[in-house]
Order: sequence, then C-alpha cells, then structure tokens
Amino acid sequence: MSGGVKVGLHGVGMVFREEGTAVTALERVDLDVREGEFLALVGPSGCGKSTLLDLIAGVNAPTSGEILIDGEPPRGSGLERGVAFQQYALLPWRTALGNVELGLEARSVPGGEREGPARRHLELVGAGGVAERYPHELPEGMRLRVAIARSLAFGPDVLLLDEPFAGLDASTRESVREDLRRVWEKTGTTVVLVTHDVEEAVCLAGRVAVMTGGPGRIREVVAVADPRDGARLADCGRRIRGLLGGETVTR
Repeated sequence: MSGGVKVGLHGVGMVFREEGTAVTALERVDLDVREGEFLALVGPSGCGKSTLLDLIAGVNAPTSGEILIDGEPPRGSGLERGVAFQQYALLPWRTALGNVELGLEARSVPGGEREGPARRHLELVGAGGVAERYPHELPEGMRLRVAIARSLAFGPDVLLLDEPFAGLDASTRESVREDLRRVWEKTGTTVVLVTHDVEEAVCLAGRVAVMTGGPGRIREVVAVADPRDGARLADCGRRIRGLLGGETVTR
C-alpha cells in the first residue's frame, strides 16, 4: 500500500536546554516514511522517539536538519497531521460523537453536515455504539477508539500515534490493535507509531525503525516479513531485539 515519500527527515537534530545545560535528544536522524505505509519507531528509554514524533507533528521545530511532508516543511500543527497521544485528550463535556465532530469543525464543515461523517468515523474504529456517551463513561479501549476516530475526522494525510496502547490491558490491547490495522488497510492513511513493545511493532507495522540510545539516531529500518505468519513475525522480533542489544525499551 506504500508509494512515494510522505514524510522525509534529513539530518534532524534536537537540542533542549535544561538549567542552562544543552541536552542533545536527537542527532542526524535520517528517515523516509512512504505514502500509505504503517511505520513503527522503537528504541531504548530516552532515545527521543516521542520527541521525533512531536517534530513531525509540528509541536516543535528541529534544532538542525529538516522535516518535509509532501516535500514541504510542516507549518504549525496542521490538519494534514492527526495525532493521538497516550492521554487521548478527549473533551469531557462532549460526547464521543461531539469529540469526533471537533475534527470536522476544524475543517470548517457546516454544523448540519458533521453528524453523519462523525458517526461513520466512530463506526470505522468500532465505537459506533458509544456515540452518545461521555468520555468518563467509556472504558479505556473505547476512549482510544474515539481519539483515533477524532484524529481521522481531521482528514489527515499522516496519523501519528504516541504509545496509544500503553494503558490498556492485554485483551483490550490486542482487540484495538486489530481494529487499528483494519482501519489502516481500509483508509490507506500513512501511520507513524511510537511504541515500547517490539511485538506490537511487528504485528502492526510494515517497517520498524530501530533507534539508538540518546542522543537518538536511526540504527536500522527493519522490513517486517510478508506474509505475516507467526514464525516470520517472531524472526523479525528477534532481529529487532538484537539491534536493541538488550537495552530497556520504554518510553
């Protein structure tokens, strides 16, 4: 499902200042994300995975190098990039439907034309039955589905996911993973996922970018075996763990 380069990172570096001291989070990161692909970022604790996602999202600008989306620098948190963070950030005073409609409001869709598309996005992610419920009434996995539906309602070319499954129990996590992969296969949206879970990365992504410890760089990009049978996925997982060298893979 992948085509040309959707997101290009060329020599990207990021330096923060903490109490007057320069801390290099990312250094000379080079990575191309192809249009329509599902790419995962994994790496040891403190390697800058989430920092890199923030840069793609336009939350921050890199200290050095460049990030291009469709050949152009990102300008602010544009609608072409949908983001779903671990915290989900759903508005508590809005129903699930109202939260998804927020994405349509941002696109200036008239009020009378929002409900239908919003309901379709909820149905797409398996949350059609909770449209009238509020976030506090929903289990964790359903809140994540609503957050993804809202991100998709923005009509993004790139969907950015930062540790979205971290707060889920094992059975819910597996169910939402399957739904996410089905959504990706149906929509063809370019997806970049940050995860600490190697198994999750190889189950979802077509390629996995393995990062070094801080300052973060791309150590290697591993193509996940296709067809995606258990033995092939297990081999990919072992290869990625070998590249990580036993380092702690947490956020």
